[in-house]
Amino acid sequence: MIYLFTIIILFVAELIYFRIADKYNIIDKPNKRSSHTQITLRGGGIIYWIAALLYAVLNPSGATWWFLAGITLMASVSFWDDVKGLGQKIRLLFHLLAITCTFFMVNLFGVYPWWNIIIAYILFIGIVNIYNFMDGINGITGLYTLAVLLPMIYVNNYVYTFTENNFLIFPLLASGVFLFFNFRKQAKCFAGDVGSVSIAFWIGTLLLILIIETQNLIWIGFLMVYGVDGICTIFHRIYLKQNIMQPHRLHFYQILANEQKMDHRIVSMTYCMTQLICSTLIIFLYPITGWWIFIISIIALILIYGTKFRLMKY
Repeated sequence: MIYLFTIIILFVAELIYFRIADKYNIIDKPNKRSSHTQITLRGGGIIYWIAALLYAVLNPSGATWWFLAGITLMASVSFWDDVKGLGQKIRLLFHLLAITCTFFMVNLFGVYPWWNIIIAYILFIGIVNIYNFMDGINGITGLYTLAVLLPMIYVNNYVYTFTENNFLIFPLLASGVFLFFNFRKQAKCFAGDVGSVSIAFWIGTLLLILIIETQNLIWIGFLMVYGVDGICTIFHRIYLKQNIMQPHRLHFYQILANEQKMDHRIVSMTYCMTQLICSTLIIFLYPITGWWIFIISIIALILIYGTKFRLMKY
């Protein structure tokens, strides 16, 4: 019953937001770097923050309030960036504050050495930014989020219980509602920075908890597909002497959607299924092969990524 209630609230909240976005002209206009061609409402991913608020209200605790504070910082600065635009330094400051809230949530300070904490900040910021960079075509953010959360739910229920199950279910429900409006040939809305950054923060928090509880970094493989695409694209842009912080169309999914004219939904589903395969291999083969399954999967993804250069139109 609580899940049905949550879905209804999220649907209603999304529809209300559409009216607000339409009234205040919160839209995404296509430009030469866009993968879409029509003006579309921006910021539909705000329901990830609404889902976090619902979870916090229904599951009040000190840790939950730290999480809500962090995702609220992330969502607020990202929404403002969607509407008015903000400088990189302001966004980075809010991101650091939000991540600090998560670190207080999991009692990271005083337990781990300072250099571990610095690495955690860098990795967390990397996750948030790659998730945001990869949000460019219909369905990719929502579907990829499902591909990350479903293996986590399996791990939580059958391998190692690392968190309260609803902490995984609520973002799953939010993704389902968002996909109802976004996973279309002509999307009703885009996630916007408020959506991609908020769910990236939620995913990052879950991964951090899982890694701490199991004392194992293998679970970072649950973001393997985004990681390979994001990091390889950064190296590609450095090679081309481009500003890596500026928008572009060099991600593999952008080449497929823009230059190869593949349906956005097919590209997004491909990313989702590929990540599900990688995560399944990690869950079932890591106990047998150790980190070899991670290394083999990374190499396979890099080779697949390499086919991008044969598809590009110079």
